[in-house]
Amino acid sequence: MSRRTLVFVACSPHPRSGVSTTARLLTDFYLSRLTEVEGFDTDPHAPRYHEWFPDRTRVIDTADIRGQISLFDRLLIDDGTPKIVDVWQRAYDRFFKTVKEIGFVEEARARGVEPIVLFHVDHTDSALASAKSLSAAWRDVPMVIVQNEGAAPLGAYAHETLGHYPSTRRFLIGALDGAVAKTLDEPDLSLSRLLVSPPPEMSIVIRAALKAWIAPIFTQFRSFELRHELDGAQFLK
Repeated sequence: MSRRTLVFVACSPHPRSGVSTTARLLTDFYLSRLTEVEGFDTDPHAPRYHEWFPDRTRVIDTADIRGQISLFDRLLIDDGTPKIVDVWQRAYDRFFKTVKEIGFVEEARARGVEPIVLFHVDHTDSALASAKSLSAAWRDVPMVIVQNEGAAPLGAYAHETLGHYPSTRRFLIGALDGAVAKTLDEPDLSLSRLLVSPPPEMSIVIRAALKAWIAPIFTQFRSFELRHELDGAQFLK
């Protein structure tokens, strides 16, 4: 059985929800396994995701027709390379409007490409409404709810809030201590290399904290990947 090419769409209609962090972590997850990966940053003004991976990502302006062509034509190529799209909150409505207008989901499925929505939650009713709208529009597209406790903490009512979302698949990204979190802003810090060859000048305390933070996240990614492969195999029988 040939594996479908995965296209991860990391998104939220709101800022500061951890979308770029997820795109970064997922990219480093694949790189840590020596797997080629391709990324797209839809924020043409402050492309943070692209800054972390300048050689593996492209900046796309979805307000421009040439940007749309460059993005969606590339996402439809079934080459086995996982694609990751960081959807800037100001590009959110336009991105999904274009997805609908061009029939992207249907075309992707026909070409052996599997879109997966990574929807980042927060405590607002509008975020929940957006997630429900996406789920209703594309019932066959897997949706993973991403809870980033460092960017958009849900507090004491997290379980209740998450229970209203239209998906039981979830990624939890824990919060980091402020001093450790600042290390993530260093542009030359590679999380995939950190696991095998940490910078010699890095504090051993920072190193241990980052490894402890990354490990369960990568485990979730791997578990999802294995479950998705199993579900796909059962579907094709």
